[in-house]
Amino acid sequence: MKTLVEYLTDYMDHQKALNFSRYTIRHSRYCVGVFLRWFSERYQHDRPDQLRVVHLRAWQKQLSERTTWKGAMLKSRSVNKHVETMNGFLRHLATEGLVSRPLAEVLEYVKEPVFLPGSVLSHEQARKLMEQVNTDTPDGYRLRAMLEVLYSSGIRVAELLGLDIGEVDFKNATARVLGKGMKERMVPIGRTALQYLESYLRAVRPLLVKDSGEKALFVDFDGKRFPYHTFRRLIKACAKKAKLDICVTAHTFRRSCATELLRGGANMYHVKELLGHESLETLKHYAKLTITDLKATHAKCHPRENDGR
Repeated sequence: MKTLVEYLTDYMDHQKALNFSRYTIRHSRYCVGVFLRWFSERYQHDRPDQLRVVHLRAWQKQLSERTTWKGAMLKSRSVNKHVETMNGFLRHLATEGLVSRPLAEVLEYVKEPVFLPGSVLSHEQARKLMEQVNTDTPDGYRLRAMLEVLYSSGIRVAELLGLDIGEVDFKNATARVLGKGMKERMVPIGRTALQYLESYLRAVRPLLVKDSGEKALFVDFDGKRFPYHTFRRLIKACAKKAKLDICVTAHTFRRSCATELLRGGANMYHVKELLGHESLETLKHYAKLTITDLKATHAKCHPRENDGR
């Protein structure tokens, strides 16, 4: 019998055959790999026929006690991602007749607390942050264009960096993006973002691209598709320069776009379609009123606040 590590390779090949995204496949390799190393080190086992309920229960307990490199406990969402990925692997093993079906139902999801969306920028903060970018340089102008598109469309950072030139329709002010589950959708691009994007394509990208056959919309100084780690570093630098008191990531622009649209009265179904979510349930925390909204309503509507006016 092959080892679990070898079956993990088979599982990843199976995911590729089903057209899973490379991010999902990479996540499977990481999460299942973490379990397999733990299983081998703790029990000196490496075959599927050696897996028992007691092993999975012990793993679930260990998972709830894990900490990040900063010493913080894993968030419930992170724990559930590990559970989800492991359950998928176990179901695959069960389908192949390598483990019993009930074994794929042992790991349980933990209850996730519902919070207001974190690190959301107000429109003033978003504008302040983007104004820190020096657009007099090619790399600065490219960064400004990328931030404007993120904030305007609410697309994921992976969708932004995955854009190709032919996927932006300037005439109709839209872009075709490839989202989770390899699902395509059309998103609108706002006027300001479109202006920056058009200028970037005409005056900046030709200076950066080395291969005329390169399809990536945003490229680095090597002429290759712009990498996420560089984009993340540049956003952190802009946020620090703007002296914002919140943690800003690329995903912050997606949250901020959704929040501003809903506060402006946008239909939740339209926002769901824009963001590429499967259901309205994902948007429910965005619909919660902020303390700023509550204070404004209170001041306007409470009779005591109107006394003496």
